[in-house]
Amino acid sequence: MTDVNGIIERLGAVFAESFHVEVPSPDTDLLESGILDSLKFVELLMQLEQRFSLRIKIEDIDLDDFRTLARIASMVAANGAAARSAAA
Repeated sequence: MTDVNGIIERLGAVFAESFHVEVPSPDTDLLESGILDSLKFVELLMQLEQRFSLRIKIEDIDLDDFRTLARIASMVAANGAAARSAAA
């Protein structure tokens, strides 16, 4: 799935269902606002792996990729595209 807007919607649902938080906008800084803390970050990684079939290596994690829903969606889309090309 490379539709970034669709991924943003799915990520918003993850935050609502798993963290009981409505993210105000795709560009809200999740770290600065306190929406995403260390415990939620670990849960988010697990949710991304389950819901988007991703494998995120610890050494590949860049916190800037997790600052906003838009950045997370871009990272998910890029990893999904990389996984599809590797499988082809």
